Amino acid sequence: MIGGVAACFFFLAFVEPGSAQQSTPAAGEPIAKSYEEAAGSEQAPGAALPPGHGGAGADLSLYPTAAQCGECHKQIYEEWSSSQHAYASISPMFHKFEQKFQELTKGTVGTFCVRCHQQVGTQMGESRETPLWKRSQISREGVTCITCHRVKEQYGKVNGERRVEPGKIFEPVYGSGEKSVIQDVIKNKETYTVATSEKDRGNQIHAGMITNDQITKSEFCVSCHQVAVNLGIKLEVVWDQYRDSPARKAGVSCQDCHMGKVPGKPKGYDTAPTAIVGGKEINPGRRHANHSFIGPGYSIAHPGIFPHSKKGMAISIEDWLLFDWRAGWGTIDFEDKVAAGKIKVKFPKRWADALDREDARTIIDENLKKLDERDRLRHEVLENGTHVDGPFITGKPKVGSDLAFSYRVKNTNSGHNLPSGSLGAQPQLWVNVALVDPDGQNVWESGYVDSNGDIADLHSLDVAAGRIATDQQLIHFQTKFLTTNVKGTEREMYLPVNFDIDPLPHLRPPGVPTTVLNHPPLVRMEARSLTPLGEKVAKYQVPGHLITKPGKYQLAFRMRSRAQPIYFMRFVTATKEMEQSMNERVMNFHAFAVDVDVKD
Repeated sequence: MIGGVAACFFFLAFVEPGSAQQSTPAAGEPIAKSYEEAAGSEQAPGAALPPGHGGAGADLSLYPTAAQCGECHKQIYEEWSSSQHAYASISPMFHKFEQKFQELTKGTVGTFCVRCHQQVGTQMGESRETPLWKRSQISREGVTCITCHRVKEQYGKVNGERRVEPGKIFEPVYGSGEKSVIQDVIKNKETYTVATSEKDRGNQIHAGMITNDQITKSEFCVSCHQVAVNLGIKLEVVWDQYRDSPARKAGVSCQDCHMGKVPGKPKGYDTAPTAIVGGKEINPGRRHANHSFIGPGYSIAHPGIFPHSKKGMAISIEDWLLFDWRAGWGTIDFEDKVAAGKIKVKFPKRWADALDREDARTIIDENLKKLDERDRLRHEVLENGTHVDGPFITGKPKVGSDLAFSYRVKNTNSGHNLPSGSLGAQPQLWVNVALVDPDGQNVWESGYVDSNGDIADLHSLDVAAGRIATDQQLIHFQTKFLTTNVKGTEREMYLPVNFDIDPLPHLRPPGVPTTVLNHPPLVRMEARSLTPLGEKVAKYQVPGHLITKPGKYQLAFRMRSRAQPIYFMRFVTATKEMEQSMNERVMNFHAFAVDVDVKD
C-alpha cells in the first residue's frame, strides 16, 4: 500500500489512545472544554504544525479555521458543519477510494483528489499519505470557509488547482457583501468588542471585505465540480451538464438551488444577519445563502467526528474511534446496566469513566440530530428534483394473465442530470416496485437488493453465486465506467483504470484530443442518468402465473438513492461498519401505493 491513508481510520484499525496528537482530558475530567484549549496544541495562532504532521513549518495562523469564523457567523457555521463540504476531508469513503486509486495507478494520480478534498492542507504541504488524525484542524475541515472566501483569482476548469490566499484572521475576506457593513463594525470596535490586530482585545475579526463577483455565480463552482483526472476522463461532469441546460439559459445559478431557501428549487433566499458580533445583529435582513449546500450525499463517519462541533474537537479522532456509540455507551439505560453489573464491558482506558462516556454521548446525540435534519433536507431536494406519474396499466388485470404497467420518471431539475455527482459512476438512483396480493404477500418485485444491499445486477455477489436471480426489469440511473480489453470488447469497471491493456497502469496525459473525443482511449463512461427536464418510461410486466387469486392487489412504488454501491465499497476495502452506515441512510422518496383490482 502507498502511504498511511491506506490504514485509514474507520473503524477497525485503531491507534492506541496514548499516541494521539491532540491533548485529551483525563478520565473523569470534563471533555467539553473550550475549543481554543482543546485545539491549542494543533492550531494556536502563530503555531507551526506539530512534529509528525505533513507540511511541518507551515504557519497555521495564516489559515483561519471555520471554528474561528463561527464565533461571529454562528448560523453559517452550523449549516456548514454537517454539509458535504465539511465532510470532504472526513469522509472514510474518500480515504478508501483515494488510496485504492493510488494503489491501482502506482501513485500516478498524485494529489489529484486531495487538492479538492483537503485543499488547504495540500497547499500547506501536508503529504497526501498523512492520516486524518495527524492533519491540522484546517485540513480536517475539508472545503472550509477560506477555501472559498480567501480565493482572490477567478478560476474556471482547473481541476481543483486553486490558490487560497494565506493571511491571518485579521486579513480581508473575499465575498459578495457590502464593504460598509464591516467598516461600520471596525469604526465602532469598542462597542462590538472586536479585535482587528493582535494588539487589540476582543473577538478577532477580519478587517475588511474584498468583492469577488464570481462567488455568486456558477463559474465559481467549476474548479472542483468539473474535473478530469490526468488521463483525460471526467470524474465530475456537473458543469458540462449545466452549461447547456435550460437553467443556465434562464439565468439560474448553482447557488440558487443549492444555497436557496427551498432545496433544489430557485425560489429565492432567506434573510438573516450577516453576523452576530458582541451579541448584536449585524446587517439584519440581508440575503442569506444557506451553507448547508443541500444535495443527496450523506455521512457514514463516526458521529462523534462528524458533523463538526467545537465540543467534539476536544476529543482526538483515535479516542472517538474507540467509543462504541452503537452499543449505547453513555446512554442512561446502558450506564445503569453497567453500574448494576448486568453488562460487563472491558472499556478502553480513555473511556473507563462513566462521566466521560456520558459527556461523549451528549455530543453524539447532538450530532445525530444534525444528521437526521440533513436527511430531511436530502429527502426534500430529491423530491423537489423529480416527478413520478403512474402506474399506467395496460388492459384489465386478470388472474393468470400477465400484468403490464409503467411509470414515467421525470427529472424536474433544469440544471443538471439526475443523478449527478462525485466520481460520476458511483451515486446510485433506482426504482423499487412491488406487487402485493390480497393476503399481503409480496408476489413480485423489481429493484430489490441482495443480502449486502446491492441491487441485483451483474455486480451483485449473490447473483454471481446463484443465490438470487438477476433483476431483469431493473430500472436504474447509475452511470458506469467502461474499459476496453485487448479484444476490443468492453466491461464495467469500478474506477477509470484499465487493467486489460496494461496490468501495471500508469495514468498519463493521453496522446489524443480527449476534449474532442470526450474520453481518453480505452476508458469511457456510459451514462444512464436523466438529462435536465428529461424523462424515462419505466416499463414492467408481472408474469401471469404469479397472479393466482382475484381481489385487491397493491402496486407499491418508491425511488431509492444511495451515495455508493456496496460492491464498490468492498472493492476499496471499506469496513463492515461503513457498509452498514451506507445502507442505513439509503433515502426512499416518492413512495406511494395504488390499488389494483384483479378479476377472475
